[in-house]
Amino acid sequence: PYTPIANPRYMVPDWSFGIREDTMQRYVNEVRKKGAQIVVVLSHNGMDVDIKMASRVRGIDAIFGGHTHDAVPKPFEVKDPDGNRTLVINSGSNTKFLAVLDLDVQNGKIKDYSFNLLPIFADLLSADPEMDAYIKKVRQPFEADLNQKLAVADELLYRRGNFNGTFDQLILDAMLEVQDAEIGFSPGFRWGVSVLPGEVITMEHVMTQTAITYATATLNHISGKDIKLIMEDVADNLFNADPYYQQGGDMVRIGGLKYAIDPAQSIGNRITDMELNGKPLDPDKKYKVAGWASVAEPREGIPIWEVVEQYLLKKETVKIKELNLPKIKGVSDDPGFVV
Repeated sequence: PYTPIANPRYMVPDWSFGIREDTMQRYVNEVRKKGAQIVVVLSHNGMDVDIKMASRVRGIDAIFGGHTHDAVPKPFEVKDPDGNRTLVINSGSNTKFLAVLDLDVQNGKIKDYSFNLLPIFADLLSADPEMDAYIKKVRQPFEADLNQKLAVADELLYRRGNFNGTFDQLILDAMLEVQDAEIGFSPGFRWGVSVLPGEVITMEHVMTQTAITYATATLNHISGKDIKLIMEDVADNLFNADPYYQQGGDMVRIGGLKYAIDPAQSIGNRITDMELNGKPLDPDKKYKVAGWASVAEPREGIPIWEVVEQYLLKKETVKIKELNLPKIKGVSDDPGFVV
């Protein structure tokens, strides 16, 4: 629903987006009148938005959701305004799992259900010959570039969770060094394949982590005050108490800058203890900040994957010196928090 905010508006100038409960309710009523006994919604809202929508729209039996990439082991049961049950399901990303929902339907009502989240082992499944041939044909002009060997991973490189993963940190380290920046901002994406310890990092690995249509690397001089405002804005997109104001993505990944965050606070009060090189961030001083994936008008410059490529080609092996995670406040009793 927040596509034109989380992504460049100029790329979708004629499209309209929103959370439209009335429209959803109209569609549900319409298919019910046409004889549908069960209504299943395929959603890309995100788990929290799906849960809220399920509590406010009547007559949805199940929602198969995505966007947040959560592999939830069992359906989350929500009561709609009439007290009927809606099953909210999220099955991960990158075809890691297949969700199987079996429904026992009697007299137009779900009496019972069973659910399984099946792991997919791609190397044990035979490729579809027609699709396999098509993929090879499409990849052929780019095969040599994608297979280019850049460096060797000395540890697991991954991207997962609300804050920095090791592949996020790799991208940030590349930005700081190649662009000679003091602070790096990398978008809060969760997609991209992991690289195992000892595995060769290829250009294809980098592309799985960075290949978007607005990937230009940027370097700007931004005041400490504005850096905090940017971080507060992104944090509110993630941690706003109302799911309908959560605009997608995770916390911006940050290099160089140390900080603390309290997700339970209101906007303007979540980000504290900001330090650069052991000194408090000066709100009036301007800092060199590297970034990419700007949602503003198109920028000139090289794409982020070339920045990472330059960085990796100078290394034989890659080991993350320090994973720059914030100090997280107010979550000690949160079952979803893992130290």
